[in-house]
Amino acid sequence: MKYENIRKAIFLNRPNRFIAEIEIQGRTEIAHVKNTGRCKEILVPGAEIYVSENNSPKRKTRFDLISVMKGKRLINIDSQAPNKAVLEWLRAGNLISADYIKPETVYKNSRFDFYTEGKCGKSFIEVKGVTLENEDVVSFPDAPTLRGAKHMAELVEAKKEGFGAYVVFVVQMKGVKYFTPNFVNDPEFSEQLIRAYEEGVKIYAYDCCINECEMNIADEVKVVLRR
Repeated sequence: MKYENIRKAIFLNRPNRFIAEIEIQGRTEIAHVKNTGRCKEILVPGAEIYVSENNSPKRKTRFDLISVMKGKRLINIDSQAPNKAVLEWLRAGNLISADYIKPETVYKNSRFDFYTEGKCGKSFIEVKGVTLENEDVVSFPDAPTLRGAKHMAELVEAKKEGFGAYVVFVVQMKGVKYFTPNFVNDPEFSEQLIRAYEEGVKIYAYDCCINECEMNIADEVKVVLRR
């Protein structure tokens, strides 16, 4: 997936979850933060960031915050990017053979990111974006997610009813060692993820080729479920 009108800027601060103050071309502007997670380990004052400029009169903010440099690593923090990248990836024939792909499909009390039909039967796929990294190890989530735990439990139910069930963790960066659930931040989600795996839900993680203007699914990353 690609972005347009990308500009380099400096992160100043984040007054709330939805906006950030940035410095761009010597002036201070407000940017929409396309990720309501904490991101506190990467959105630090003075960080080099990349924003997408949109001059639509309907917009309250002129810029969207897309990615941030953490050391020498560029991390995409756009929470909409993983689903868009996975959709392109599925349409290219990856993960499963799907003749029909429907985003945002309701099953019982959950809305899963994708429903597919094809040679492998009918399947549900849940996508989770991963931006939390420490010493080349990535984890999810960066804050407790009751919704995420519910998704895992209902994927188990879908599996028992004969559907294929998948979780795809999209690591929004390159060059990591492995993925593991975040037991410290969210033990409930982590245990539900392990239970889902034990019940036959397939768990994958993939990193991304990423630059200032683009993010695409790349290589499979090792998943370590136990501490």
